[in-house]
Amino acid sequence: MGYDSSDDASVYRLRDDLALIQTIDFFPSMVSDPYLFGQIAAANSLSDVYAMGGKVISALNIVTFPDQGNYDMLGQILKGGADKVHEADAVLSGGHSIHDDTAKYGLSVTGLVHPDKIIENDKAQVGDYLILTKPLGTGLITTAHKADAVSQDAYDQACQWMTTLNKGVGQVMQNYQVSSATDVTGFGLLGHLKEMTAGKVTAYLEASQIPIMKEAYQAASQRLITGGARKNRNFLEKEVQFNLNDRAMEEVLYDPQTSGGLLISISPDQVQDLIADLKDQQVFGQVIGKIGEKEDKTIIIN
Repeated sequence: MGYDSSDDASVYRLRDDLALIQTIDFFPSMVSDPYLFGQIAAANSLSDVYAMGGKVISALNIVTFPDQGNYDMLGQILKGGADKVHEADAVLSGGHSIHDDTAKYGLSVTGLVHPDKIIENDKAQVGDYLILTKPLGTGLITTAHKADAVSQDAYDQACQWMTTLNKGVGQVMQNYQVSSATDVTGFGLLGHLKEMTAGKVTAYLEASQIPIMKEAYQAASQRLITGGARKNRNFLEKEVQFNLNDRAMEEVLYDPQTSGGLLISISPDQVQDLIADLKDQQVFGQVIGKIGEKEDKTIIIN
């Protein structure tokens, strides 16, 4: 893959028809339920392999936990992670732990892919359509939930999205000539979309077509945003043009996601078939924009 781009995982060619995908991710909890935290962290860690067109085969736990912590809670975190690895039809073969002031959890993940079918995250082509496979808003919802500013139903729906594997999306993508794909996580939709353009094209988004989690827009309207969202805005705003006066929508697009969906760039002659196949597999997918010729701004939102 080389070192000139920021791919979602590393790839090592084993032979002409087989390559190894390796990735690692872990973070502190954004939810109070330890089992749920384990599920979310594992689903997030597994996504990089799916984004690159691969199949997950094994994973290792990586965990930090307080010396005087409740070890029943640690057991629930690990169980949540193990259940998601098993759902991915992969093997959880071990791991490593250290003491720390706060609990953190994630996975080191190994996958397989044919070298000719690797999907990179910076190869969007002019004319491509952009598909998003989960709605936005996890950072907004989890932040607002801590302030009792969203309903339990909205929070539960966000957690359901965060624990949903991108496995189904990855399997469907393997049947298409996808130009580029990435999982939407900490950099938010706009940050990961910027990587996809690679400075060579401009992405056009239709704000009305972007799926948003229940009550996330209202949370954004109340400025219940994360520090990560502020960093994303500061880093990206010079390259983004909003052709609408909607600060809350801006916050949704800058919002850092946890275990977000895949962002897919695919040619117009394949887009409807891909959407139909996702639907057949009961996987969410929605067209949110297109790729055009390079302009002064990297991303334009209408």
